Amino acid sequence: MKNKSIKTVIAVKKMAKVSLLAVSFSLAPALLSPISQGLGLASFTIGQVQADSDEAKASEKKYKTKKSYSLRQKVFKDFAKVQKKTEKEDWQGALTVLKDIEENKSRKYKSFEKANLWNYFAWINYSLDNYPKAIHYYEKVLKEEQINDALKLGTMYTLAQLKFAKEDFPSGIKLLKEWMTLQPIVGADAYVLLAQGYYQLGEMSSSLVNVTKAVDRYESKGKVPKENWYALQRAIYYDKGNNKKVISVLEKMVKHYSKPTYWKQLSGMYGSVNREKDQLHALETAYLMNAVTKEKELMNLAYLFMGAEAPYKAAKIIEKGMKAKQIEETSKNLEVLATAWRLSQEVEKSIPAMEKSAKKSDKGDLYARLAGIYLDTDQYKKAVSSGEIALKRGGVKRIDQLNIVLGMSLVSQGKYTESLRYFKAAAKDERSEHFASQWADFARSELKREEQLNI
Repeated sequence: MKNKSIKTVIAVKKMAKVSLLAVSFSLAPALLSPISQGLGLASFTIGQVQADSDEAKASEKKYKTKKSYSLRQKVFKDFAKVQKKTEKEDWQGALTVLKDIEENKSRKYKSFEKANLWNYFAWINYSLDNYPKAIHYYEKVLKEEQINDALKLGTMYTLAQLKFAKEDFPSGIKLLKEWMTLQPIVGADAYVLLAQGYYQLGEMSSSLVNVTKAVDRYESKGKVPKENWYALQRAIYYDKGNNKKVISVLEKMVKHYSKPTYWKQLSGMYGSVNREKDQLHALETAYLMNAVTKEKELMNLAYLFMGAEAPYKAAKIIEKGMKAKQIEETSKNLEVLATAWRLSQEVEKSIPAMEKSAKKSDKGDLYARLAGIYLDTDQYKKAVSSGEIALKRGGVKRIDQLNIVLGMSLVSQGKYTESLRYFKAAAKDERSEHFASQWADFARSELKREEQLNI
């Protein structure tokens, strides 16, 4: 049986359109809350928090703000009112307090104090899923003259993410790249975020450079990269037509994130590079995970087993699929089932499947094959009956072979005179001439012997 390779269908454009919203946004404000800043606590940028912990520990560089500002006591008290609301997640209440501060007090605020006010506005609007407003206020933060480096960097990173969320990828990329030039320690997540932005713009080479940097960094330290990093890397390689690289990434994905969909994708990719055994094993793994349930997938798996000379497994898969109504009992599918049983030396089991297959077909070829099965199982009358139906319907690929089956079935019933007609017809085809002639001679000798006995 010819091995039908599985068509590689990986909807890369859809599944690799990585959800940028899935990348963790900073739980703004971009830094510690203004209350914490007012108390003089250390400020950390988002990039530092997300940087690889090992790298951060190894680095002797310590981030120091070049500018230091603190909140005045009265401003601290204003923000404390907002803090009470946010602690209860009363976002609307917090927004009301902020608007009151903006209308009645902000004119007397210094630039740094205003920056923190806009920062709070941005955070609250982000919490309310109002991204346009959040972007507006984060941009106001960056316009203030009195802003320390930590607040600036944290705001830039958060704003870049929001730009991506609004699909303003050019602005997001520009802002993120600027942030990278200023940030002492750049975490792997930032490189992936940049890679995602480039991917959305169709700049695959730039995207690949950045996501690979993140993956290599993790793998070099014996750490497992995040699942969506691999997914993006795989999608880019697929877009570039680099099937071997796609396979390499998928092999890592099934190892660390063993999901059925990855096994099926890996099977398809193995098929694309003619690695049939690996293709079979990957798809069988998905099958054992109860993830291969569609007719096309199940039949593909059956074909792969038959190609690997394991027809019994193929037959069991088709039989189970038909019982579960996952595989339709079409003439073709039943024919494959019958073939699988017969190749497995389970001839008795092949007969019901072939009978159903023949009845559903409008051509005689399946009846011709059924006649052969009946002959092999010594059901000579059924063999003749099926063979005659095949001749009437037409569409038989090897009529010479069918005529021999009919002749042999008649000989086995002692109908020698009738058999000669079919052997004569079969002998007209040079492919069967010799074999048919031998059977014809045998039939004549048996007929002659029978006549002598009757004398």
